[in-house]
Amino acid sequence: MENHKEVVAVEELVDTLTLGEPRVDRDHAYVTGPNLYYPTERIYGGQLSAQAVMAAAATITDDKVPDSIHECFLTVGKLDETTLYDVKTLRDGRSFSTRQITATQSESTLFTALASFQKQGQTGVEFHDHMMQDLPDPESLTSAQQLMSPYAAKAAFAKYYAEQSPFDLRHIGSTVMLTPDEASHKADSGKQMVWARLLHPVDVSQTMHRALLAFECDQLMMEPDLRRAGYSTATPGIFYASIDHAMWWYGDIDMNEWHLFVQDAPVAGHGRALGTAKVYTKSGELVAAMTQDAMMRVPEAK
Repeated sequence: MENHKEVVAVEELVDTLTLGEPRVDRDHAYVTGPNLYYPTERIYGGQLSAQAVMAAAATITDDKVPDSIHECFLTVGKLDETTLYDVKTLRDGRSFSTRQITATQSESTLFTALASFQKQGQTGVEFHDHMMQDLPDPESLTSAQQLMSPYAAKAAFAKYYAEQSPFDLRHIGSTVMLTPDEASHKADSGKQMVWARLLHPVDVSQTMHRALLAFECDQLMMEPDLRRAGYSTATPGIFYASIDHAMWWYGDIDMNEWHLFVQDAPVAGHGRALGTAKVYTKSGELVAAMTQDAMMRVPEAK
């Protein structure tokens, strides 16, 4: 029997990403998007990414799907105010279309991005890395829901992952959602692997599946940075936020199925940390990749 809260969480996410018809004015299209709750009490960066993909897609022919997006986060957004997406047409070619997306609230610019869409069925050079072998099956691992449930009454982030997140996240090894990973910190390594999928299956377009991945990945991208630095999401006073984010899709995505995030944190400096991720299907095919530069600040110990 399906969990009602899980169904609602997934349906609310899809509804939030299903934007209305754009208002078109010359080479610009305008569309507004609602917000989902997030424990930071500001607009979640993954929501801006995913809505930007869907806003741009509303101006693209159905034979093209997102192949990349490059984003810059400028300021935080308010949860109680809708976001206006201004989509500018930069180019429409036979194979690729490019859009510039700017998200604003009350004349404050939150986010800007360049999104590329490619015609499906293009042929050319093809190869991909394969996933590591002999990994634990996701069904054998403890979910973030289970890990967070005992703490749901004490912390907003714990409550979110226990009751409100639309994704089933299962870490291979420890998670930095609860406490710092001292082993990774001492080894100077931010490497981690996480299985993820939607908690409830949905029947949506390939463009929506790719937007859902854009939403989901932001829940994981800063974890390797925290892991290597010796912090956790529960570190008192910690503040972190996306600055730049880029992702590329190389194959069709089905977010109803398990995908493995293979992540790393190769460098940090000046209060910024770089996170990387490769996304594999359960059968082992590499279908997406992403990088993110994040601001990370921790108060000085007194």
